[in-house]
Amino acid sequence: MLTNENKLMTIPAQQLPVSYTPDVVVVGGGPSGIAAAMAAARNGAQTLLIEQRGYLGGMGTAALVPAFCPYTDGEKPVIRGIGLDLLERMKHEAGEAFLQRYEEQLDWVPIDVETLKRVYDDAVAESGAQILFHTFADQVLLDGDRIEGLVISNKTGRSVVQAKLYIDATGDADLAALAGVPFQSGGEQGELQPGTMCYLVTGADKKRFDRFTQESGQGKQLEKTIIEAQQNGDLPDGRKRISGIAWISDTVAGFNFGHIFNVDGSKAEDLTRAAIEGRKLIDTQIRFLRKYVPGFEQVHLVHSGDQIGIRETRRIAGDYTLVVDDFISMRTFEDDIARNAYFIDIHLANAASTMTIKHLPKGQSHGVPYRCMLPQGKSNLIVAGRSVSSDRPVQGSLRVMPNCFAMGQAAGTAAAMASADGGGFREVPVPELQRRLIEQGAWLGERPGQADRGQAVAAGPIHYDEESK
Repeated sequence: MLTNENKLMTIPAQQLPVSYTPDVVVVGGGPSGIAAAMAAARNGAQTLLIEQRGYLGGMGTAALVPAFCPYTDGEKPVIRGIGLDLLERMKHEAGEAFLQRYEEQLDWVPIDVETLKRVYDDAVAESGAQILFHTFADQVLLDGDRIEGLVISNKTGRSVVQAKLYIDATGDADLAALAGVPFQSGGEQGELQPGTMCYLVTGADKKRFDRFTQESGQGKQLEKTIIEAQQNGDLPDGRKRISGIAWISDTVAGFNFGHIFNVDGSKAEDLTRAAIEGRKLIDTQIRFLRKYVPGFEQVHLVHSGDQIGIRETRRIAGDYTLVVDDFISMRTFEDDIARNAYFIDIHLANAASTMTIKHLPKGQSHGVPYRCMLPQGKSNLIVAGRSVSSDRPVQGSLRVMPNCFAMGQAAGTAAAMASADGGGFREVPVPELQRRLIEQGAWLGERPGQADRGQAVAAGPIHYDEESK
């Protein structure tokens, strides 16, 4: 075994150059980081967005998650502002055929990955924020309850970024963990939701597949086929349904199919194993599709995720912990900065266990308080995305990309306000923050002075299992 966790080595002290001194630095270029950087820059803060890969998008681009989760509560969009604008921009830039198919749809819209990468690049640049790709933040420099700087590493070398305010949009609360913020991971036994290696195929025949799925009700025939393949040894035991097939065109489809278990997305070793197992599972699934599923006889794998899709890692301890009773009671908070209508969606921890699903009534949502993004013990750090302070059931609802856009927009706006006032995140006047968010397109429930951007259109026939993202 090459690893040795017991051996220690002292590294000599270093003098590092200060490479950037923005007002606000955002670490992580997924949906929460994109929205945070755009909002901070649009509100007047000099903003730097740091991302470990050479493109933005997080799980939607790096992990090839095939479709955006719902933006609506079944009646109207609850995720608006930057997140909704980016969705619409992708639709319009993905080509006429894509736009015609999905123009009126807000729930389960397929992701055109290469178009979305370009949309994100352009939107962040237009906001005035600066992007730094291929870069990790690997050390936090502290002075009491304040972060004084980040040590970043890239091809250029190691250097320090010094900002007034810091936004952790890593999804795994990496920055918060490095800063010593307490957190929880997974369930009571440390169990984590499994990961999924998503992928993209070409050479499919959507019309033929649609006829097949309609033979005994959408999805039922496919479920019978999966069970048959498992009984024949052509698929591993486990879930009996494909989580999602999202059609980019009549011949190109993205898949969210199957699970890789016991993966902690905050550990490189687990991500390595999951990548290898995930690619093997994709090969098994492609053989299954060609053999069993009409419309996929001639499919060819064109892209697998750069990494396995991760649903759950750390959850910070914040000033408020959003809990399942808040979800069920559809609670509204005085410091709401977003609304959430996505269902509680906790995937099985192993092949023998079951899913946890809990929907809110159609047309209903609950509030997301500003306080759940404020990590205990740190004054100039805010966390946005799936690692905010919540219990595990609520994390199974908050974790999806539309919600991350909304939380990111709030974090970035708050950062710009704090930067201008010279204070920390807890000094931000929440009513003023809410006013700015509403002015900039966000929806915080039925509040005076907020214009309605129209009713949502029901999800179209894209064959996406809404109970298993």
